[in-house]
Amino acid sequence: MSVGQADPNGIRIGEGDDPVAVFERHRTELERARLGATVIYGGLFVLALAAAIYISNFYPAKLAAGVPKVGDYIYDILPILDPAVLFAGIKTEGSLAYWYFNLPKYLQLLAETVNMALFATIFGAFGGFVLCFPASRNLAPNSWIYFICRRYMEFCRGVPEVIFAIAFVWAFGIGPLAGIVAIAIHSTGALGKLYSEVNENVDTKPMEGIRASGGSWFDEIRHGVVPQVLPNFVSYTLLRFEINIRASSIIGFVGGGGVGQELYYVINFNFYEEVSALVLLIVATVTCVDLVSERVRHRFIGGENLGRETLI
Repeated sequence: MSVGQADPNGIRIGEGDDPVAVFERHRTELERARLGATVIYGGLFVLALAAAIYISNFYPAKLAAGVPKVGDYIYDILPILDPAVLFAGIKTEGSLAYWYFNLPKYLQLLAETVNMALFATIFGAFGGFVLCFPASRNLAPNSWIYFICRRYMEFCRGVPEVIFAIAFVWAFGIGPLAGIVAIAIHSTGALGKLYSEVNENVDTKPMEGIRASGGSWFDEIRHGVVPQVLPNFVSYTLLRFEINIRASSIIGFVGGGGVGQELYYVINFNFYEEVSALVLLIVATVTCVDLVSERVRHRFIGGENLGRETLI
């Protein structure tokens, strides 16, 4: 580098300057600027944290006073099981059968909840799949379509499922239909966002080849993009299915059907042992679905990778 010429970092060496001294001076200036930025952003973070603590009343004294009450409630909902009669009949107090006397009804409601999540995930995946391509910056036909699709997906995932469910319960009545529609709309926005981010990382060479051979935009998406992104789409869809099972349980609190509706009922009427029975069943169901979805997801992605290795 010649005298008087600046390098890409903005360091300018004048005549008679020592390059090492210039470099050290520049490094000191950068460190000072970085320290100043750290202090400013650190101060803003502390102010935001203090405001959050003040608004939410997140004080140690209040936490210390409330934690024992949480423990008391958990103790109240736990069943009183007697090891001597643990496997006795349904009429014997202290047995597992007595605790789960309503098991057939619970299983029916759990099946309804899983079906709600399944249908909502299917509809949400379809909506997200349709919207994700025009909502991808590198694939959108024009800026207006990109803007409209992006804002619509933001609306779908920005409004909580419970708000949608309240509106649809008023429109369709109490039952699973309102929950399915509410979760499907939210899933459309969430999956469309995830799908579009996958799309923005695709290799554009296959698309360029299809375009050069006279293919349309739909041909580029069908043959140049979908084969690349499909494994990730499946992975995100299965993950969303797991999330929707939990969401279906909450939707029931506003009349959206499923096991959540029964859980809301037993909580309101203080049927403590039934609360713990339902919560345990929900946790077990979500765990089983998580394990099955994980195996399916890994098998699908593993098979896709195996196919690529074979081709290579």
